[in-house]
Amino acid sequence: MKFGILVNEGPYNHQASDSAYMFAKAALAKGHEIYRVFFYYDGVNNANKLSEPPSDDRNVIKRWSELAKEHKLDLVVCVAAALRRGIKDELLAEGFRISGLGQLIESGIQCDRQVVFGD
Repeated sequence: MKFGILVNEGPYNHQASDSAYMFAKAALAKGHEIYRVFFYYDGVNNANKLSEPPSDDRNVIKRWSELAKEHKLDLVVCVAAALRRGIKDELLAEGFRISGLGQLIESGIQCDRQVVFGD
């Protein structure tokens, strides 16, 4: 099955990002395909390479980057939502890219299921 994932919440203020990451990891382990992970609203904060969690906390941004590198995932950050939050290309963590809502629409068309995490 081919999945698209939409993450609408930031990495440390809501469970959505952790749940999306764990879902993606489990789906890939079962042989499913992740067509695209789209970060929208506060979810764009998952791409901010300036985030520095305490050493005893999980590094959500790094986990997404590593998963993308390992499985060649397309991690797309909504340009409008990113700019509203001061996130530009030079602030993106490895593996993330900025694009528009058309990428979210395309994901919904190309996938068997579009799974949404967060409000």
